[in-house]
Amino acid sequence: MAVEIERKFLVDHEKWRQLIKPDGKHYRQGYIFSDATKTIRVRVTPEHGYITIKGASKGISRKEYEYTIPAQEGVELLDNFAVSELEKVRYNITFEGKLWEVDEFLGENKGLLMAEIELEHEAETFKLPDWITTEVTDDKRYYNSFLSVNPYSRWGKTGE
Repeated sequence: MAVEIERKFLVDHEKWRQLIKPDGKHYRQGYIFSDATKTIRVRVTPEHGYITIKGASKGISRKEYEYTIPAQEGVELLDNFAVSELEKVRYNITFEGKLWEVDEFLGENKGLLMAEIELEHEAETFKLPDWITTEVTDDKRYYNSFLSVNPYSRWGKTGE
C-alpha cells in the first residue's frame, strides 16, 4: 500500500522573492470527492493528468494512490465532475538533498505560499531552508481540499 508522509510549512514572501529558483509549473486541481476519511483529486499539469485517492491523515501519514492519465482526460474530469477547484504554480527545489515542493497559489488563494516535503518515515530529520517559516502540517485549513472551498482570501471575512 502506498503511503504519503508529508510535512507542510508557510514560506517567507520576501526571502522567496529573492531566491533564485527554477521555472514553476502551472497546476489545476479539483476534487471529485472530499471528506474527513478520503479524497479523490484530479490534477492537470502542462504534461500530464493525475487522479489521486488519499485516505485520512494519521499524524503526518496517509494512504495515497496516484495514477497518471492523459492531460485531456484530466481536463474533462475537472470540467465535468470536480465539485471544487484551485490553481497554483509549483516549484521544485532541492535543499540539503531533499526535494521541497513550493506552491504559489493563484485565484482566491493568491498570497498563500506553502512548501511541502515528503519523507521516508515519520521520524526522519531534515534541515529547513531559511525561507521556511511556520509549520502548518496539522492545520487542516492548509489542506488543498479545504482551500478549494474555503479560499485563503476569505479567511478573515468568514471567521476561519
